[in-house]
Amino acid sequence: MTSLRKLGSSALEVFPLALGGNVFGWTADEAQSFAVLDAYAEAGGNFVDTADSYSAWVGGNQGGESETVIGNWLAARGNRADVVVATKVGAHPQYKGLSATTIKAAADASLRRLRTDYIDLYYTHFDDTTVPVDEIITALDELVRAGKVRAIGASNLSPERLQESLDFSDRTGLARYTVLQPHYNLVSRDTYEGGLQTVADRAGLAAVPYYALASGFLTGKYRPGTTVDSPRAGGAAAHLQSERGVRVLAALDEIAQERGAAVATVALAWLAAQPTVAAPIASARTVEQLPALVAVADLKLTGEELAKLDAASA
Repeated sequence: MTSLRKLGSSALEVFPLALGGNVFGWTADEAQSFAVLDAYAEAGGNFVDTADSYSAWVGGNQGGESETVIGNWLAARGNRADVVVATKVGAHPQYKGLSATTIKAAADASLRRLRTDYIDLYYTHFDDTTVPVDEIITALDELVRAGKVRAIGASNLSPERLQESLDFSDRTGLARYTVLQPHYNLVSRDTYEGGLQTVADRAGLAAVPYYALASGFLTGKYRPGTTVDSPRAGGAAAHLQSERGVRVLAALDEIAQERGAAVATVALAWLAAQPTVAAPIASARTVEQLPALVAVADLKLTGEELAKLDAASA
């Protein structure tokens, strides 16, 4: 039985791999999504990450497709109490930004799609610097007090705005961010390390990184001369053009071979071992992609292996 990790100072305890819901209702239809969710739950997983805007970028979609799929799955399986559901506000085409009115209306819309009366973890998806932090935190606090949200988090926020938000919460006793969702992986370390990580560490926040596998590059399937059939192939393959990308792949290959593990598992294990990180996020379009992701729960890298990956990704 994999031990669960606590999310900062919240009461939430999660599996060390969050299942990304961005593919549900996009590259995975409802039947495929249900199969992936079932397999994840069967492996001990309990932490599903989505956003109200997934997948508004697809022609014919309006946003909220992923939440709808997850809500239908929760209803069909009757397992709502066993799953930590995280979703986000701020980027849905009908609910843009973080005004108090938008936050409350978007939360109610998410609750309807998720077919539940509470959201375990509610993130501000992108900062809205036109809105003062006191308005944002006060609106989130009202959702917590109403029992609609259990814990709050932030994503895509500057260190300064994060600190300002935390200071306001501490001063007023209102709901406080307990989780941060940064862009962070072996080929993108400066998107988190530095100011943002320092604030998170000092405030006791748990980090739940997105793009944990760099759009699939860190699975090892992108190699010189290969073509991968994926909507994200262009962005992932671009890492092959950088010296860092090539160095990181070589180090991952070496450790994966020595440990008898998948390249993706090693990349996630490096992330899971970093200060503040509670659970990386990774998505699976098919059940076959899932074992390498959930295996991170059982792979602990040695100090030497971590140092080798640190050097390759520097």
